[in-house]
Amino acid sequence: MKKSLAILALSATPAFAATGPFISLANTNFIVLLAFLLFVGILIYLKVPGMLGGMLDKRAEAIRADLDEAKALREEAQTVLASYERKQREVAEQSQRIIDHAREEARVAAEQAKVDLGASMTRRIAAAEDQIASAQARVIKEVRDQAVQVAIAAAREVIAKQMTAADGNKLVDEAITTVEAKLH
Repeated sequence: MKKSLAILALSATPAFAATGPFISLANTNFIVLLAFLLFVGILIYLKVPGMLGGMLDKRAEAIRADLDEAKALREEAQTVLASYERKQREVAEQSQRIIDHAREEARVAAEQAKVDLGASMTRRIAAAEDQIASAQARVIKEVRDQAVQVAIAAAREVIAKQMTAADGNKLVDEAITTVEAKLH
């Protein structure tokens, strides 16, 4: 049933609605055809198809230019992105080199500090040993001086007890003679 309705709808064209001869001003189909041909003729005379083609060409050129510009912008963006990625890698490498250099300097400084500390300790030990040695020498000298003073005092007492006035004069004369002999 659907097929038969479709066939009837397609077969009922406006051409069957007109009556009489086709080429007649009374025939509406002919008038519509003439108006259509006149309209198309006016469009062609006014160069509307050329203008439409030109407008379409301009639109196509504008779209092509936009696409070319978008392509150029994309390439430029990729170039800039690659440049920034390269710079990022360079900065990362440089920062790693700086970190490695700082670590090496810290290691060298620590080793130098150990060496300096060892040298300082050696100097301090040597200075302490020198101070101990000078203190020992000073104490030994003081003990010797004290012993000499004690020996002199003891000798003086012994000599004073054993010596008489004549022995003292004799010693003074011998001392004067010795001094005279050494001076001349």
